[in-house]
Amino acid sequence: MPDRKNATATQAGVLRPEQLAQHVDLQRLPCSQSLDPWVENYWLLRWDLPSGTVHRSSTLPHPACTLSVEHGWTREGVIDPVVVTGVLTRRFDVALAESGWVFGVKFRPGGYAALTGTVARTLRDVPAAQPTAFRAETVEALAELGGHLDTDHCRTVVDSVLAPYARDVDADYEIVLDVISTMLRDRTLIRVAQVEERCGIGTRRLQRLFEHYVGATPKWVLARYRIHDALSELDAGYSGPLADLAARYGWFDQAHFTREFTELVGTPPGSYSR
Repeated sequence: MPDRKNATATQAGVLRPEQLAQHVDLQRLPCSQSLDPWVENYWLLRWDLPSGTVHRSSTLPHPACTLSVEHGWTREGVIDPVVVTGVLTRRFDVALAESGWVFGVKFRPGGYAALTGTVARTLRDVPAAQPTAFRAETVEALAELGGHLDTDHCRTVVDSVLAPYARDVDADYEIVLDVISTMLRDRTLIRVAQVEERCGIGTRRLQRLFEHYVGATPKWVLARYRIHDALSELDAGYSGPLADLAARYGWFDQAHFTREFTELVGTPPGSYSR
C-alpha cells in the first residue's frame, strides 16, 4: 500500500485557530510507518490557564474516529482517561480551564473500523465511548501516559501498543481511501455523482462502504470537506463576495451556503470572518 501521509484529511476544522493558539499548545505528530495505512496523525494538546480563565474551543467534524488519552479535559459522562470518539456530525465544543493534557490518535476515514474490525456506523455521533475494541493491556498502557512524560516517549508508546493490531489492508478499505483522497485532491468535485464517475464505483456500493468504514454518507463527507475549504479561506482573510466563495465550493446560491455554514459553525460566514 502506498504511503498516504496527509492524503486523507485537511488541516482545517478548528474555529478561530489564532485564538486557540493564544491559550493552547497544539502539536501534530507522525505515527510509525507500520500504522500509516490506518492512522492520519497523532495530536497533542497542552494548556495551563490562569485561575478563573476558561477558553471554549470549537472544532468542526472530520469523517474520522479518534482514540484519546485525556487528563484535565472534562467531558460529560467520561470517567476513564482513554476514550474513543466516533464521527460527529455536529460541531464539537469543549471548555478548557486550569491545566490539562490530551494525546489523540486521529484515524483516517475508515481507519478505525478497518484496524479494529468494528462497524463505524455504531459510533456515529458518539462523543465518548469506552475503547472496547482494544485489549485491556493496551488501554492500561495508554492510561499511564500524561503531561509529565516526554512527547517523543508518548508517541513511541502509542506506536508500540497499536502496532499489534496492524493487519493486511483489505480491498474495500483501500477503495474508501482512494475515494477520500479523490474528494480532497480535486476541489472541482462538488457532487457525489461526480466522485462516483471519477472513481468508477456505483452509488449503492459506495454508500455501503462508507456506512461500514466511515460511519457517514459520501454526501456528508464531501460537504464537510467543502465547508472546511470555505472556512480555511475565511481564516486566511478572504474578503471577496460570499456568493463567489459559495459557488466555488459547490453551493448553488449564497443563501444555501449561509444556511449550512451557520448550522454547522454556529454563526453566519460574514459574522465569522469579521
